[in-house]
Amino acid sequence: ETRSGNWKNLFDTETKFIRPRRNGKFMTPFDPKEVNNHFTEANAWQYTFFVPQDIAGLIKKMGGQEEFKSKLNQLFSEDSQTSGRDQADITGLVGQYAHGNEPSHHMAYLYNFTNERWKTQYMVNKLRKEMYSNSPDGLIGNEDCGQMSAWLVMSALGIYQLCPGNPVYELTSPMFREVIVHLENGNKLRILSERYGDSNPFLENVILNDVPIDRLAHEDLMNGGELKFMMSN
Repeated sequence: ETRSGNWKNLFDTETKFIRPRRNGKFMTPFDPKEVNNHFTEANAWQYTFFVPQDIAGLIKKMGGQEEFKSKLNQLFSEDSQTSGRDQADITGLVGQYAHGNEPSHHMAYLYNFTNERWKTQYMVNKLRKEMYSNSPDGLIGNEDCGQMSAWLVMSALGIYQLCPGNPVYELTSPMFREVIVHLENGNKLRILSERYGDSNPFLENVILNDVPIDRLAHEDLMNGGELKFMMSN
């Protein structure tokens, strides 16, 4: 638990970025778009939001939900040019979000922790349409143990495990009208999209076995039944 909180030592409350340190001080000059040896295949923009184990702590460090949301908006709207080292893994850029590299993959789902959950639905839909195609070069980045495809499969179902090890799935608009998931324990989960279509790309609410939910617990998923997404414009 202590080690998983070490990201706070690298968070600069002045710039609101994760920054490299040397001899206890933040290194300067600092360019959040710079790709260098202080980050693995990424930059400060992409690692600042890579705290899936403590989203509440990250929001607090940012200064609250409005500041967090503003920073997230800026991530997706910033100029896509990076600086520093040329890094082949940084592809599929939307602003400084890089869908072609795994450290970014949970970030569209972070809007679910704000009062604008619809932006998760908007961004996930955009990424599904723009980052994948039915062709030999249909993946925008390195498949890396299947993660590029796993993101699409889970996001197409309308569920995504934001933090590995935490058995909870975030919710978004599914890609299909109906899907039946055959679970390893013999149960089935039927996923339905009511009022499905391009004219209704957003979620009104989600109902699991007649009970409204905001997130899906893995235990409930494995129990099976019917997961109904009520779509809206």
